[in-house]
Amino acid sequence: MSQSLANMIAENNTHFFEGVEKLLEVWFTRKDGMTSNCDLRKVPRSQLESVMQMVKCEIISVTSNDELDAYVLSESSMFISARRFILKTCGTTTPLCCLPLLISLVQEYAGYDTVQDLYYTRKNFKRPELQISPHRTFEEEASILDQLFPGGRAYCMGSMNRADCWYLYTVSPGRPRYQPNAARHNLPHNKYDYVPHNKVGKARREPDQTLEVLMMDLDQEKMKCFYKSVCPTAAEATVKSGIDRLIPGMVIDDYQFDPCGYSMNGLMRSVPGGYMTIHITPEPEFSYVSFETNVPQKSYKDLISRVIATFGPKQFVLTFFSSVEKGLNFGIEDGNCSVPQYSDFDVEDIQICRLQGYDLTYALYNRFPS
Repeated sequence: MSQSLANMIAENNTHFFEGVEKLLEVWFTRKDGMTSNCDLRKVPRSQLESVMQMVKCEIISVTSNDELDAYVLSESSMFISARRFILKTCGTTTPLCCLPLLISLVQEYAGYDTVQDLYYTRKNFKRPELQISPHRTFEEEASILDQLFPGGRAYCMGSMNRADCWYLYTVSPGRPRYQPNAARHNLPHNKYDYVPHNKVGKARREPDQTLEVLMMDLDQEKMKCFYKSVCPTAAEATVKSGIDRLIPGMVIDDYQFDPCGYSMNGLMRSVPGGYMTIHITPEPEFSYVSFETNVPQKSYKDLISRVIATFGPKQFVLTFFSSVEKGLNFGIEDGNCSVPQYSDFDVEDIQICRLQGYDLTYALYNRFPS
């Protein structure tokens, strides 16, 4: 049993687990642009374990290729490449608490001295009152990030007066440089330097895209695979559920929790830096599945269709980040629609916006009839 699950049971006297993840993505560079000898993967495993202690989770396993180290955690996943750090954690974890230590270790071991881009995202929690500060409200999370990274912006996608929404905090290139009053914020001068894109020398952001499908109220027949009493091993659950067929060619590292729950990371042989990650909370009272990949697709509509057929949600949130250089039209397969259309789902909400260098699409789907 993870510490997050134990905490939730202890505080409530009832069994509950928050499957919704907090997703932190940080890109690093140097002010002088001399990054050829810099690599986040130089941070030692022992130091990464110290970071995870601050987050309140543990490393279970790791797989690697030439471009990426992928860690399965006791609460979701971590991915580390030469310049990008991704931490995705569920339960009552506290990922924002690790940022000062992470940045210090990156400076010491990896050679970077600047945060180039930072993204923090999450769906609304089912039980926010069970979270640990600073994660009980998005306002508190944004306040902490504002203190660390001047110039950041906080957004809410979806309807604020309805149950479902999705939060985003971003510090992106091209913002005017701003140094707040350090004494007022109780921060030393220049502790976490943020430099706009036009001041980072040769550093450039690679064209990329990331799809997330966040699913709620799952088909309980399909969820049976993720109980150890039905599938004793993760490998059996992966095959029996069809996860191994979602994106063929993945090198899969999977884990089946006791008595239930499932996590996997996949690394793509043919796509440098390509990954897939899935995390499953199967219990009917609070079932939740997240799917994420940055592997480019000929048909995103087909991929999403496979994902929702595999898990059977009654509702899902779709988010899609694409670098402006890609210029992808996400809903092009359905004529002029902004997002893919499915005959058994209504699109309840759509928002599209352009961030610094990225286009973001958000959509909320409900199964028809709801």
